Amino acid sequence: MGIIWTILIGFVAGLIARALLPGTQAMGFFITAILGIVGSLVATYLGQAMGWYQAGASAGFIASVVGAIVLLVIYGMVVRKS
Repeated sequence: MGIIWTILIGFVAGLIARALLPGTQAMGFFITAILGIVGSLVATYLGQAMGWYQAGASAGFIASVVGAIVLLVIYGMVVRKS
């Protein structure tokens, strides 16, 4: 059940991260949602590896939004260069 909550939180975090990120992003709704979900998963597993969360615990909402913002910025830099 923990992974399902991580995915749901990541979906919402991706939408909020895109709204908070300045400028225009040339990506669709699905790319934004996928990057938000991946950002949430990365925040969860990175937090567990660093000892911030217990095993099986998911990242908080703010950590998920930060992870999604980081991935959106990286995605924007990669797309711009190619």
